Amino acid sequence: MVQQQSTTKPPKPIFETIYGFSPNRDTLGGTAYLIVENSGNILIDAPPWTETEQRFIQEQGSLQWLVITHRGAMGKAREIQKATGCRILCQEQETYLLPEAEVISFEREFSLTPEMTVIWTPGHSPGSSCVYTSQYGGILFSGRHLLPDAKGKPVPLRTAKTFHWSRQLRSVGVLLDRFTPETLQWICPGASIGLLRGKLAIAQGYHQIADSIRE
Repeated sequence: MVQQQSTTKPPKPIFETIYGFSPNRDTLGGTAYLIVENSGNILIDAPPWTETEQRFIQEQGSLQWLVITHRGAMGKAREIQKATGCRILCQEQETYLLPEAEVISFEREFSLTPEMTVIWTPGHSPGSSCVYTSQYGGILFSGRHLLPDAKGKPVPLRTAKTFHWSRQLRSVGVLLDRFTPETLQWICPGASIGLLRGKLAIAQGYHQIADSIRE
């Protein structure tokens, strides 16, 4: 088994079938999520790859997909694929960053299940994407496209590594046009979880995004 870090905490349940992992040093503190599905489980971004995560993922059943939301969230993706046999999904502009892995690419959208869709939201990186599921009132796994600010609100953040700021803002608008307060009730960000003060999901997701853009 590949061991990346000496110790990590076990994943935490967020909803009945959704778990959040400890921050991953390989992805600059990124948070990965596991969605347990009857048709095969789905991992969103690469978690730390220690015995803790390996055992937990194995205990939940077969892993069908590893979805990469942006180029900084790949971590030990190749090792995860080798250990689990999962398929890796990544937006087409960033698949070249995984040359030794077998990667399925998409352009604008990709349906993982009837309830779950990966949506291209460029800006943070060329291939930045979000994962949406209609379960639990609608959850958006936002990667680094939207991150909590000091008040815990999901916002687009402009950093030195931002690929294209105006495109990122447009991508936020696309999400607001696509969803409603009734279909988007939760945000699960891909980093900066510590700002949520022990939580792993932001409630009233649609309203929170809309408020942050107005501000």
